[in-house]
Amino acid sequence: MSISRLIFHNFWIKTVSLVIAVLLWWAVARDPRVEVVLTVPIEFHHVPPELEISAEKVPQAEIRLRGPARMVRELSAADIHPIIDLQGASVGERTFDLTPRQISLPHDVDVEQIVPSQFRVSFDRRVSREVEVRPRVIGTFASGFRISEAITSPKTITIIGPERRVNAIESAITDPVDASGVIGRATFTTNAYIADPLVRVAKPAPIHVTVVTERHSGRAGVP
Repeated sequence: MSISRLIFHNFWIKTVSLVIAVLLWWAVARDPRVEVVLTVPIEFHHVPPELEISAEKVPQAEIRLRGPARMVRELSAADIHPIIDLQGASVGERTFDLTPRQISLPHDVDVEQIVPSQFRVSFDRRVSREVEVRPRVIGTFASGFRISEAITSPKTITIIGPERRVNAIESAITDPVDASGVIGRATFTTNAYIADPLVRVAKPAPIHVTVVTERHSGRAGVP
């Protein structure tokens, strides 16, 4: 195919495309540059599988951005990704710098300032262990009856988390089970609760609490 044929083939389509490109460039070039501040959560990449971050709150950074007004005004926190690479991290405290090079953001937008520019993160070993599940039974029982036994199934659950926090957990406790009016035996389905937000149940599943009541000579009450 000759050069002239290459140039004039689909000439009008090429011309329109060129005009559109020039107009877009002209619009962007005339668009004033403005600044906005967004608060975004820090993203931790390459976390070693044997470690846990010992922080109850996800660290956040205020990032001041500058770019074309039309683009910057449409930005949200979901468009900005401050990334800290944890590859090679070990147990203990470590300080990380957060620089503009670690911010993933749209083209033509620049990072002007990051507050704070450093983060100190504590790491602990990830461990697991079994703890007892203790039932929590409430209610007013029929006259002449009281609880003789409250049985959980399963009796223990496995918890996972930072070693220091896991070792401080003595037991899990169920949500309140209202056994009002139970005469004899009744089974309730509920859930187990771990008080530490950094410790989680390995395999969350319903907990069954069987409440057994018996006659007694005292008066009814609330246990």
